[in-house]
Order: sequence, then structure tokens, then C-alpha cells
Amino acid sequence: MTAPSSFGERVRGALETFGPLCVGIDPHRALLEGWGLEDSAAGAREFGLRVVEASAGAVGIVKPQVSFFERHGSAGFAALEEVLAAARAAGLLVIADAKRGDIGSTMDAYAEAWLRPGSPLEADAMTASPFLGVGALKSTFALAEASGKGVFVLAATSNPEASAAQGAVLGGRRTLSAAIIAEVSGRNALVTPESEWASTGFVIGATVDWDRAGLAAFAPPAPILAPGFGHQGAGPADLLLRFGELAPCVIASESRSILEAGPTRLGAVIKARVSEYRGIRA
Repeated sequence: MTAPSSFGERVRGALETFGPLCVGIDPHRALLEGWGLEDSAAGAREFGLRVVEASAGAVGIVKPQVSFFERHGSAGFAALEEVLAAARAAGLLVIADAKRGDIGSTMDAYAEAWLRPGSPLEADAMTASPFLGVGALKSTFALAEASGKGVFVLAATSNPEASAAQGAVLGGRRTLSAAIIAEVSGRNALVTPESEWASTGFVIGATVDWDRAGLAAFAPPAPILAPGFGHQGAGPADLLLRFGELAPCVIASESRSILEAGPTRLGAVIKARVSEYRGIRA
């Protein structure tokens, strides 16, 4: 049986083919109303499927925000299952923005829900919180690697409430964010073949000040999921300004700035935004 292609290399290929734009799938109330859809599981399903249709062939990656489906209960999860399956069937890489984090068998169950092949909620990658200890994610990393999946570890988020905790200096040397990146990168170096991208990446906000956060370039290369583009203020030029030599690894996530275009203009706005990013990276 052929081993699955690593997630890191699949991301690398998607970015080279389509550019860095990742379209968020965030069916929150205001957007559903703006689209003329009900604020219900059925509305979230219709919204998600339309975003998938507009994204397929234009970008390589989409990121459903799990919470906007979860708030509708079991019917919302059923809607999410359909959106996830449709996106993967369309050839899109799907990052489930679930931000799960726990210990032991509880974390193992979260990992199985989002990363186990054949799971109703199967995605290509999930976001995970390391703040109960990076070691608590060990089994999640192992399942992801065995299944050709990926994990994005929260490292330096852009919300101001996180800056004090994530910027705390440990032992007088490096920040918590830097320590998380160093620990995960050390593990990546042990399991990633030379010249390939690691499959365990990081969430680093596009508006994060790297100097203030104590961040620096890391190796081996790993995907960086960067929320904060678009509505939160970062633009295509921030790829190089914020991420420097790691800019080719960045997945630039945009949600409201694109989704507010509405269903009739969505495809055109996605294509225009793709061109903007390509112009910056050329």
C-alpha cells in the first residue's frame, strides 16, 4: 500500500499552483443575512457549498470555521460534514478551524474526529491549541502523519488579549510563542525528510509584530496559517513585510473581506484577490 503524500508537500504544491490565498468558510449570522439565507443549519450548508463552488479551481485551500456550524447543533454538524466532503471532492485542501486542545484520550478523540480517514468530519488538517503542553498533542501529530494529514499549532495569534500570555518570557530567554515554535520545529526536524516541508505547521497572525513576539525564522520549512488578512487589516504586501524569508510558506486566510461580496460576486472577488497576491509574490 502506497503511503499517503505528506500534508506539508500537498500544501507546498497548492501554494505553488494557486498562490497563498485561503478562503474562509464562516457562515455567521450577518453574512447569512447578507446572502439572503436563513440563520440556520440549512443556511450554513447552502452558504458553505456556494463558497466551495466558487473556490474550486481558483484557490488551493479553504478553511471552514467550525464554530459557525456547531452553533446550530447536530443539524449544523451534519451541514459541516457535507461542506467538508464537497470541498475535498472538489480537490481543495480543507483546514478545519477547530482549535481543539486537551490531554490524553480526550485529545486523541478530537484528532480522530477531524483527521481519521473515513471520519464523517474528515478534513485535511486541523488547528490545535498547545497551551496544555505541546506534548499533549503528540498522538495528534502521529495520527496526522500516518494519515497524510496536517496540524496547525497555535503559536502567535493576532488578538490583543493573547499578547501578554504568548509574549511571556520563559526562563529569561524566549517567549512562549517562540518556545512553542522551537519545540514543534525540533520534532519536525526528526520526522520530516530532507528537502520536504513539515506537516505540522503554525498559526501566526498576519498582524503579529515578530520582534515584539520574539519570533524568528525556523527550520525545517512548515506551513504557516496566517489569519488577519483582509478585514483585520493585513494585505498582500504584508506577506513579505511580516514573514520575510518564510513568506513562501504562508497561507493567507481571508474570510469576511471576500465573503461580504455576496454569492453573485464571490467568484470574481476570489479571482481578483488571487491576482493581487500573485502580483506581490512575483
